Amino acid sequence: MSPAVEPAARAARALAGASPVPYWLDDPARPDPLPALAGDTGTDLLVVGGGYLGLWTALLAVTREPGRDVTLIEAETCGHAASGRNGGFCEASLTHGFGNGLSRWPDELGTLLRLGRENLEAIGRTIAEEGIDCDFVHAGALSVATLPEQVAGLAEEQAEAAAYGHRLTLLDAAQVRARVDSPTYLGALHDPDSAVLEPARLAWGLRGACLRRGVKIHEGTRALRLGRAEHGTVRGRMQVRTTGGTVSARRVVLATNAFRPLLRRLRLMTVPVYDYALMTEPLSAEQRAAIGWAGREGIGDRTNQFHYYRTTRDGRILWGGYDAIYHYASGLRPEHDQRPETFALLAEHFAETFPQLEGLRFTHQWGGVIDTCTRFTAFHGTAYDGEVAYALGFTGLGVAATRFAAEVALDQVAGAETERTALRLVRERPLPFPPEPLRWAGIQATRWSLAKADANGGRENLWLRTMSRLGLGFDS
Repeated sequence: MSPAVEPAARAARALAGASPVPYWLDDPARPDPLPALAGDTGTDLLVVGGGYLGLWTALLAVTREPGRDVTLIEAETCGHAASGRNGGFCEASLTHGFGNGLSRWPDELGTLLRLGRENLEAIGRTIAEEGIDCDFVHAGALSVATLPEQVAGLAEEQAEAAAYGHRLTLLDAAQVRARVDSPTYLGALHDPDSAVLEPARLAWGLRGACLRRGVKIHEGTRALRLGRAEHGTVRGRMQVRTTGGTVSARRVVLATNAFRPLLRRLRLMTVPVYDYALMTEPLSAEQRAAIGWAGREGIGDRTNQFHYYRTTRDGRILWGGYDAIYHYASGLRPEHDQRPETFALLAEHFAETFPQLEGLRFTHQWGGVIDTCTRFTAFHGTAYDGEVAYALGFTGLGVAATRFAAEVALDQVAGAETERTALRLVRERPLPFPPEPLRWAGIQATRWSLAKADANGGRENLWLRTMSRLGLGFDS
């Protein structure tokens, strides 16, 4: 067998028999579906969407005001999409990383860092208080340099973060390999403000907490249209027509993530991107000893097309990222969830990172859609004279940020002026993506340019430099 064929053959062996479903959702603890809406109804607060943003919004609403009449509708089942199949990285950052926050909101970055830490701590408290069995491990995250040109940036970022009171630990190659042993590691930054968890179980735990507090949840209920009621005793109130009836409400929070928004104004603000991941079989004791990783830190590398990976409570490794695939005209199809060429590429990269795990097999391979926006982090807004609030564009780092967004949305529909609503992060909106075919062409040019930069020592071409000057981008 030729050397060129060997990595592909090794990847094929590792992937043989992998189940095409998200590992986290392939769980006997998965709750039974709740009944769909059957007929017209009314409520004080209607939440559209049963992912993290919707569940946090409903739970925080009845926590702020016990007994409040809150209804949540979900087209499928709570946590079935990105909230149930993501990597489980629960990071304090509200800005999709320190660097993105520094480049966009340097004047309020200290506040954003503090609010992010407080938000992460609140998530940990809720998990403990509600008894949510989601293996929440607050061990921090490692950002690893795997190319020589990335090493200098570690110290630079550490110094910049320290100026804002954010303490990162700089590790040289030997120090990071003492924690997690990969021959590709040249150095790292350890960020203490990060955790890992089991994403689907967090969603199911939040769902259970909502139900215990009287939130009415209707699964299998797709929202079709948003507007004001024109007739009857509810005339003038917000109204959402669904597949099971019509819901009238005083206030509405939209939490639809990558799926088609009910507000037309938002349809160019995000694009759906497909992200992919693998899960290994449990490592043997010898395999665990070969890599270390006793601390269970989450890990991401510093390339543009980055990998993210972490361990599980039973000693598996989740390995994902690299490819971020956009389909023309924001295409969403179930068949896009499986992409054999990406799975093979991920398996090859895994073998390069951990050659000492030769022979380890993958039990699950899956993908799914997330939403991204041109500023790489969630944006917020209102409609219908403040009676409707929304947040979109979490760009793959929403496990923790969705809770903060829920607080913002509840502030907004209450008409409250708070520290959160005064933030530029909240008040400003990103530039929209262009319509097709310019959107597809621009995204493909960006993906190609990012790959070229990774291959050329991080040197950005004219396209990327122009996008940076305009504050535009595409990421996962």
